[in-house]
This record gives sequence, structure tokens and C-alpha cells, in this order.
Amino acid sequence: MGSVNYGDFAKALDNVRQQAPNGQEYWMGRTLQGVLNYARWENFEALIEKAKTACANSGVDSNGQFRRTTKFITHGKGAQREIGDWFLSRYACYLIAMNGDPQIEEVAYAQQYFAVETRLREQEAQQIGEYDRVAHRRRVTATVKALSSAAKRSGVQRYGLFYDAGYRGLYGGLGLSAIKAKKGIDQKEELLDRAGRVELAAIELKNATTEDN
Repeated sequence: MGSVNYGDFAKALDNVRQQAPNGQEYWMGRTLQGVLNYARWENFEALIEKAKTACANSGVDSNGQFRRTTKFITHGKGAQREIGDWFLSRYACYLIAMNGDPQIEEVAYAQQYFAVETRLREQEAQQIGEYDRVAHRRRVTATVKALSSAAKRSGVQRYGLFYDAGYRGLYGGLGLSAIKAKKGIDQKEELLDRAGRVELAAIELKNATTEDN
């Protein structure tokens, strides 16, 4: 590629990015080789193997990030030849960049590109998770109100014991006070404000089932 600026390099990486039917992004190895300015496929494939090792050492299944494939190319008078290639996830490309030769200008840019983009996607995922948690929190609040109404119609008088029994069934015999103590939550705090998305979903289901019964 020669000397390039970061903006043009980022556009080049975006332009060759592909998307699987399930929405997952990926790059093809031989295409990435050209963008990163590696002249020989043998050298670039050795870098891929190095990145695979780094992936496995990080505790991530490399088979889900690096997938070998083959394709046919046409050369000469229409003759076809089979060559090897790779499907590479965004994380795989990140590891390739981080294990590449930083003296190559394009590799240095790739390190910046994938580090920044990976962090942006982490932040997006965190935001989506928080929005989801807030939505669950609102639904749980609605089920608490509905459950209170159902309990009143059924003649429940000691609401504290009634709700505590529900928590004991969900948290392995622990009442609300014990749950807060185990989680390090102040007794004056609301458990639902400190519960995660999955935990809120379980509480929501517990409340709805109890109301229905």
C-alpha cells in the first residue's frame, strides 16, 4: 500500500469487512494480508498461527475466531488453482495486528484501529446491557405491584414474611436480609437496584408465577 494516513487505512479496512448471515463481522485472510502490506502469504499465515496461539492462551476458543477455508483462483488461460484462506473475526484481526510487525506502517495503524474499535464495541455492549437491565427493573416493579394486589385479594396480612418467602425460594433459602448481607448491600438499599439483568429476569418470573398461582 505504501505510505498512507490513518483515515484512508481505516476506510480500507471497513471496505473489505464482510458480514455473515448471523450479523457477525469478519475479514478474509488474503484480503487482510494486502491491507496490512504483507508481501508473502507464507509470512502472513505464520502471523495468523501466532495470533491463534495468543487467542488460546487468553482462554478464548480459537476455532470460533479463526476458520481455515479454501478457494479457487483463475490464472493463465483460465486454469483454476485451489489456495488456502482464513475467515477471521474482529477479535482474530485484533490479535493479528497486535502480534504483527509494528515497523510496518499499516500494522501500526491496524493496532490502533482494532484496539479503538474493540473498546467502542465493548462500551456499546455495556450500554445495551444497562438499558436492558433498566427495562427489566421497570418490569419487575410492575410485577411487584401486581403481586401485592393479588396478595391483598388473597388475604395476605404479613407482607414482609410473604415476600421473604419468595426470596428464600429463589435464593436457596436466604431471606432478603441475608441476601443483602451476602452481596454486601446495605440493608437500607433496595435489592432490585443492585440486581443484574439475569437476576432481575428471575425475580420477574418468580413474581409473575406467584401472582398467577
